[in-house]
Amino acid sequence: MDFTYASLKRLIDSLHDGGYDICGYHNWEDRDKCAILRHDVDYDPSKSLELATKEASWGVTSTYFFLLTSPLYNAQSQKCIEIMQAITSFNHEIGLHFDETCYPQYSGDPHRLVGEIIHEAGILSEAIGKEVRVVSMHRPSRNTLNANLKIPGMINSYGDEFFKGFKYLSDSRRRWREPVEDIVTSAEFKRLHILTHAFWYSEFDKSIGEAVASFVNRACIERYVYLSENISDIDMIMGEKEVLGWR
Repeated sequence: MDFTYASLKRLIDSLHDGGYDICGYHNWEDRDKCAILRHDVDYDPSKSLELATKEASWGVTSTYFFLLTSPLYNAQSQKCIEIMQAITSFNHEIGLHFDETCYPQYSGDPHRLVGEIIHEAGILSEAIGKEVRVVSMHRPSRNTLNANLKIPGMINSYGDEFFKGFKYLSDSRRRWREPVEDIVTSAEFKRLHILTHAFWYSEFDKSIGEAVASFVNRACIERYVYLSENISDIDMIMGEKEVLGWR
C-alpha cells in the first residue's frame, strides 16, 4: 500500500465491501463489524485538514488527535483553531494527543497523568468550542500502555477496550507493520482500530525523504512570509531567492 489518497480511498472501499461500519469511539458497540479510523497530528495540522476534506467527500468520519504540547505547531493559535473547527465542520471529532514526556515528574506512575490529561483536554475544548472526549497517547511508554488508564469523562484510545479488544493497525513512522489491506479483506477480525498519519499522504506517492524535505523547506517559507507581514522592508534584509525551498 502506497501513501496516496487513492490508496486510502481503496482501503475505505474495502472496509465497506467487507461489511465494516466505519464509526467512532462513542457509537461502535451495537455494530456487528466495525472499524474506527484515527489520525494522530504529530507534525502538520494543514495536512490533517486536507485529509479530513477527502474523507468527507468519501462519506466517512474519523477522529483527529492534536497535541497541545507540540514544538512544531501551536494548537491554540488562531490558524490551528480554524483548522480544527474546519475539521469538525465535516463531522469529524477532535481528540487530545497527549505526550507524557512533557511530565517527567510522573515517570513510572502513569496514573498520576490522569489529571494532566483532563487539564489539557479542557484547554483544547475551550480553544475549539467543543468538548474533547477522547485521548490518544503520543509514543506511549510500556508502563502507560499497560496501565489501562481510566479518565473521567474521556475515552482512552489506548485502553484495553480499543487496544486489545480491536485489531490495532498503524502506519507509524510511515510503515505498516502488518499487511493492512490483506487483513481488511480477510474479514478475520470483526473490530478494527486503524491509525494513519495524514502527514505521509498526498495525491502522488513520495519517498519518505521527499515528504520530510517538503515539510522542512515549507517551514522556511512560512517563516519568511510571517516575517514579511511584520517587517516592512524584509526584502532589503533577505530576498525570496535566499529562502530554502522557495519556488
